[in-house]
Amino acid sequence: MAEVSAAALYRQPQCKAMPGLDSQRRQIENGETGRERPLRVGESWFLVEQHWYKQWELYVQGRDQDSRTFPGYINNAELFEDQINWHLKKGLLEGEDYVLLPAAAWHHLVNWYGLEHGQPPIEHKVVELHSIWKVEVYPVELLLVKHSDMDTPHTAQFSHTDSVDLVLCTAPEQFLVSPQEETRLWIKNAEGFFKRLCNTHITVLDAALKSGQLVIMETRNRDGTWTSAQPQAMNSASEEDQEFHGQPGICGLTNLGNTCFMNSALQCLSNVPQLTEYFLKNCYLEELNFCNPLGMKGEIAEAYADLVKQAWSGRHRSIMPNVFKTKVGHFASQFLGYQQHDSQELLSFLLDGLHEDLNRIKKKEYVELCDAAGRPDQEVAQEAWQNHKRRNDSVIVDTFHGLFKSTLVCPDCGNVSVTFDPFCYLSVPLPVSHKRVLEVFFVSMDPRRKPEQHRLVIPKKGKISDLCVALAKHTGVSPERMMVADVFSHRFYKIYQLEESLSSILDRDDIFIYEVSGRAAVGENSREDVVLPIYLRERTPAQDYNSSYYGLMLFGHPLLVSVPRDRLSWDALYHILLYRLSRYVTRPSSDDEDDGDEKADTEDKDNIPKPGHMAGGSSQDFGMEQAGPSSGVAGGHRAPVDSSPGPSHWPQRARRKHLFTLQTVNSNGTSDRSTFNEDTHGVSFSSQPYIAIDWEPEMKKRYYDEVEAEGYVKHDCVGYVLKKAPVRLQECIELFTTVETLEKENPWYCPTCKKHQLATKKLDLWTLPETLIIHLKRFSYTKFSREKLDTLVEFPIRDLDFSEFVIKPQKESAPELYKYDLIAVSNHYGGLRDGHYTTFACNKDSGQWHYFDDNSVSPVTENQLESKAAYVLFYQRQDVARRLQPQPTLPEPPASPACSSAPSPESMDVN
Repeated sequence: MAEVSAAALYRQPQCKAMPGLDSQRRQIENGETGRERPLRVGESWFLVEQHWYKQWELYVQGRDQDSRTFPGYINNAELFEDQINWHLKKGLLEGEDYVLLPAAAWHHLVNWYGLEHGQPPIEHKVVELHSIWKVEVYPVELLLVKHSDMDTPHTAQFSHTDSVDLVLCTAPEQFLVSPQEETRLWIKNAEGFFKRLCNTHITVLDAALKSGQLVIMETRNRDGTWTSAQPQAMNSASEEDQEFHGQPGICGLTNLGNTCFMNSALQCLSNVPQLTEYFLKNCYLEELNFCNPLGMKGEIAEAYADLVKQAWSGRHRSIMPNVFKTKVGHFASQFLGYQQHDSQELLSFLLDGLHEDLNRIKKKEYVELCDAAGRPDQEVAQEAWQNHKRRNDSVIVDTFHGLFKSTLVCPDCGNVSVTFDPFCYLSVPLPVSHKRVLEVFFVSMDPRRKPEQHRLVIPKKGKISDLCVALAKHTGVSPERMMVADVFSHRFYKIYQLEESLSSILDRDDIFIYEVSGRAAVGENSREDVVLPIYLRERTPAQDYNSSYYGLMLFGHPLLVSVPRDRLSWDALYHILLYRLSRYVTRPSSDDEDDGDEKADTEDKDNIPKPGHMAGGSSQDFGMEQAGPSSGVAGGHRAPVDSSPGPSHWPQRARRKHLFTLQTVNSNGTSDRSTFNEDTHGVSFSSQPYIAIDWEPEMKKRYYDEVEAEGYVKHDCVGYVLKKAPVRLQECIELFTTVETLEKENPWYCPTCKKHQLATKKLDLWTLPETLIIHLKRFSYTKFSREKLDTLVEFPIRDLDFSEFVIKPQKESAPELYKYDLIAVSNHYGGLRDGHYTTFACNKDSGQWHYFDDNSVSPVTENQLESKAAYVLFYQRQDVARRLQPQPTLPEPPASPACSSAPSPESMDVN
């Protein structure tokens, strides 16, 4: 680069010190100081006008110091465009317009002959461009402008090998911007679009910057925002908002649509003191890693830094994290859109993304993981941590990473494998009750009794038979006289076998348990019975141009009825069902029966049973076969018998008006002719029959009492509440470190047995991080069930002691290395399908706790922090808190309306 500001002095030739002409020629042309010496990157070379240099060569070759060929002062005037700015002419060529001399040779000539008055020396550096060393005669001239004043450019020259960071440092100097203010650069490309110069560690050449290119310097606003990133709508913010000054860090986050999970994670992380200071002091700028293939090109780190600076500027009541949300969705497609997600999952992604974006290791080396192989734990742990740091070194590792000891034992050969693995957070299980509460409805065979609602305590991993045993204790009915069914939309969704697992029943299922007849006794007089599923249907005129067409619609609750096979006929089945429905179906009066005589006479004359329909007065055999094991109906109850009075015990008239008709249907309640065959001996069924009771609208309205049919009573047990005792956080950590057996889906390969084994595994804590994140595993997922555990976990706010859990030999003189204080809590209110996330966090400057509910922030007291909603806990090691700064001792504010705004789980609104 030309040193225009250097001393462009008129140098008198030092004739007395001038060596002989042969000596001059040797010093300038040859040797270590001559122009024939090789180039070295970074050194300075000088341009000398070709005509003057040829004149000098002629002079020294004549070997006459008094010759008229004396060149005089070094004159480079022909190389400059003007003699004011001293800019080099364009298109100068070495060997035609100038020669290049190393610094030593140049200084010799200046000392011997002097430099023309006012001319600057033309100094340029040797650079390496595309693996070639050359003197950079023409540096890059950039036009620097401010974002707020793009009409006043300043020209600055940079070498192709200068870093973009030098441009970033030069621009504020040009515009007299304080070094404390944060700036960033944009360029305007040939298409007229603006592009961020994100990576300032690359060279001007690698950034493809060219002479004459416009480079814009943008300065971060005092409120932490960038002017270029603000939507137009925000530019018209009210004067009150623009002049707002509050406590730094006490800033809400707008819910963009089911983004409370993201807001909660961000608020927790924002209140980790050392991480926030790292961003506020711009330490991240020097460590942004734009080349990490596992990272996000620095974009996640920059987006998070913008949020932190805005939240801690003290100039916002709340901010919109829309840019951050867009970046997260771009790099993690599972967070695209506006579905509800898990705050811990977002936190895990964010910590990993920040780590890779800020990883100080630019090129990760291959590290082979080694087993302990009998070596001391201290040696293996140190080796594992050093290997981890060889590939992973960032502020996230410094702040959140600890070390596990993992011990696997083969159940066959007893081989023990010990490894040490890093962790970023602890996911601790909650003590899970082996019982569950299930609400069911019991339907007695006695038609006079209404269905009873029961709340049963049953084993989580039990069988359907356990459900029947639990109900038997309340009803006195033997479990063998019960059948369990899932009722959905007026039909049987499933009828369970006794040996099926209870895990297939979800809490939201409508479970009905029916009393059926007991198993047939062994003896000559034993009877074979069948259990029939019964549906209720009503004929309704279809919405069709043909008014004569009628549809059938299911209604009411289905029944399971035991029917004696040996006395089964359509007429007998009609009376059995009429008896079972007698609580809410009124029998016709004598006048009504007379109205039906003529119809009955007509039916008697035909005396031909219609397939699938109840034929009046018919006594032909029903022809049903016992359901097989595959039917799913009576497989668990062999030959049940209905003990209700049969048709032979009822006083019957010769002719009686029928209230409804009977139809064989499939399990969906629709007519299915393929389930029966008609022959001269009656009706026989090829599979388990379902029977539908079909009502005419007028008959149903007249004789069917819908209110009574839907009635039920609550058993005393419904009022019982299964109390869940609170657990201590230490109990959860103990569970985390207990021995467990690997699951079949995740076996371990034993190198001794040469096969996969279900080994026992034990995790122990070896070293703990500065900030410890504890994730309470409240959400339980199995093949058949999903549930949220609302157990109250009692966690200490101060002095959480890990000394009993850390197995690494401890320093007795430093107990604070194992004690932690709470700094933030991510809460989840609601259930699995819907819920809402909030945050409790302690401000690092004031020491005051606040409740963050999206864009709402309010102060709270410490006694409000513990609740069943606590989901992710953030603890800071006590020695770190003392190292950063002593927390001021402030009296707890009295409970106020603002403090009471942190709701209980019972009153929390959900998204």
